[in-house]
Amino acid sequence: MNVHKKPNAPVLDSYWMPFTANRQFKAAPRLLAGAQGMYYTSTDGRQVLDGTAGLWCVNAGHGRRQIAAAVERQLTELDYAPSFQMGHPIAFDFAERLAEIAPGPVGEKLDRVFFTGSGSESVDTALKIALAYQRAIGQGTRTRLIGRERGYHGVGFGGISVGGIVNNRRVFPQLAGSDHLRHTHDLARNAYVKGQPEHGAELADDLERLVALHGAETIAACIVEPVAGSTGVLIPPKGYLDRLRAICDKHGILLIFDEVITGFGRLGDAFAADYFGVTPDIITTAKGLTNGAIPMGAVFTSRKVHDGLMQGPDNAIELFHGYTYSGHPAACAAGIATLDIYRDEGLLTRAKDIEADWHAAMHSLKGLPHVIDIRTIGLIAGIELGSRDGAPGARAYDVFVDCFEKGLMIRVTGDIIAFSPPLIAEKKHIEDIVSILGDALKRAA
Repeated sequence: MNVHKKPNAPVLDSYWMPFTANRQFKAAPRLLAGAQGMYYTSTDGRQVLDGTAGLWCVNAGHGRRQIAAAVERQLTELDYAPSFQMGHPIAFDFAERLAEIAPGPVGEKLDRVFFTGSGSESVDTALKIALAYQRAIGQGTRTRLIGRERGYHGVGFGGISVGGIVNNRRVFPQLAGSDHLRHTHDLARNAYVKGQPEHGAELADDLERLVALHGAETIAACIVEPVAGSTGVLIPPKGYLDRLRAICDKHGILLIFDEVITGFGRLGDAFAADYFGVTPDIITTAKGLTNGAIPMGAVFTSRKVHDGLMQGPDNAIELFHGYTYSGHPAACAAGIATLDIYRDEGLLTRAKDIEADWHAAMHSLKGLPHVIDIRTIGLIAGIELGSRDGAPGARAYDVFVDCFEKGLMIRVTGDIIAFSPPLIAEKKHIEDIVSILGDALKRAA
């Protein structure tokens, strides 16, 4: 007998939910039945303002008919085709469209694109490309991968190895030889900052310390999120990414930006690499790539990295890697339609237009009970709460549930509340976010 089932409600037992306290959720489920524009509709008919663009992915807002129509046409014309030793035109078309907006100066754009099925797959792909590149250029001793504390790079074994979330790493073994930079979060010196904090660029020198410890000849790549999203919106200090780039160049280490969250307009440029003016060797993407409509990821590489692998006999597979759904036709159709919307509505740069209103609104919450920091950049915000004694994360979770009941979707990581609304957000939506959240914070006190 299913004790969780209510009249006309779905049976909840069979679905093992990801990153969820399943027993807690199924005792009091929060279910969504529809979505349009800036709002979800719950199964009990309430409108819920989406303050998180789904999971950082629905950048153009929900229910975009243009994307749905493109997917329908593609499924009718060609539902699936393999990408191993075969091809279909739409995958090449999508890659060309992505190459047009790829970051990097003229002649150094990251315009070689490898398709995956998710952000986690993109990260593991990027790490494998880095290892394969180093071997191809005669640097086969470079097998070590460097990540960062409080980094999130998906849930593949490569991603959790370079990631820095303890619970992701505690149960599962990691790749041998991975190591980590310190994170950049400095609450004592950088609290309540709009944009990049002043202090902490010197933390990039951790890479020099790891070079001294392990030897540059053992390190293949360093991967960081330009802005760490899933661990609570950790913004890079001024000069930090530039310094990291310079150290990588000095020691022959590839620099990888994980832009699964920051890609496609989240900061007001197509990519965080554009926003910060720092070009990595490889970029991982997913989420906003298809507006969340169909799972897909893409890895952008420089021509240097790509061409370094184009060696050996013409009939040899240069990178022994790929996925059944690499370049899936329907996902490519969704991606092209998404790029059309981004272009036609100016969404890749819209965050710059509303950034000032967004930052002012978020920072107006300063002084509310238990708020110990607010940090904003682009159309992202992190609001950090003081934890309850002996119950870390409990206060933010209560706020999360309260907000949902009052019509607002937020995301929490421990006692940090994260916001990343769709890029179509208007001033009214921002005001509603602040109003609902502010009342919830007061009640949580």
